[in-house]
Amino acid sequence: MHAIGANTWIWVSPLTDARLAELAPRIRDWGFDTIELPIESPGDWDPDRTADLLAGLGLSVTVCAVMPPGRDLVTDDPAVVERTGDYLRHCVRAAARVGAAVVAGPIYAPVGRTWLLDHDARAATVRLLRERLTPLGEHAAEHGITLALEPLNRFETSLLNTAEQTREVVDGIAGLGIALDTFHMNIEERDIPAAIRSAGDRLAHVQVCANDRGAPGEDHLDWPGIVEALRDVGYAGPLCIESFTAQNRTIATAAAIWRPLAPSQDQLATAGLAFLRGLLDRAAANAR
Repeated sequence: MHAIGANTWIWVSPLTDARLAELAPRIRDWGFDTIELPIESPGDWDPDRTADLLAGLGLSVTVCAVMPPGRDLVTDDPAVVERTGDYLRHCVRAAARVGAAVVAGPIYAPVGRTWLLDHDARAATVRLLRERLTPLGEHAAEHGITLALEPLNRFETSLLNTAEQTREVVDGIAGLGIALDTFHMNIEERDIPAAIRSAGDRLAHVQVCANDRGAPGEDHLDWPGIVEALRDVGYAGPLCIESFTAQNRTIATAAAIWRPLAPSQDQLATAGLAFLRGLLDRAAANAR
């Protein structure tokens, strides 16, 4: 059975020590197994304090990297590349301290950066990205961490939109994997279970939500097919609900959250948890 997690972006951005101390016990008490922690800026939350808090609650943890303007691994600006590498190494160290195995996110270019790429330009950009990711992946592997690259939909990036494109980047590089998000997959993948199977053994993290970013299950997605595909590739990690609060204008605008997706953010999380528990229970019963 997969652990089920909740990303703190459902309620707050940026995450702070004070808000985490408030949220984490509620997330545990609702029945979640895992909490997902974004690092928008180093120093937003303290890894030592967080490690103690989550250990006391019995919550496992995953970490999200955030790629705003100014963080970019495929830019021509060497200073930006260096700063991005420093940020990602911070994420790795924080993840190792809190006991996470994965740092997931669009670890290649700023969210919202789109540009036209013909075949040759794409091939050159992929080569450059692999070259710059290799030492970062090796650093992550030394800490027992996987950097999981997340393909985004066409409105948020023009570089990596599908699992197949992302596998081309990560194959053969230590410390790298793929993170898949059902929201983006619903837009870009013609067959979501097939896309999961194409990620194969490089699948390192899975984020889930409805096709509109609401609670998983309140949508048209083929959830039994998704779970079957995850089983087929041997994915044993958590399913983390990722959605966003409309109360933070910056993140709501970035994620295009223009209307409430549930009566409350708490209900979005708990309805998603109930649906996923039932889904996994049925899948386990059918597999016996």
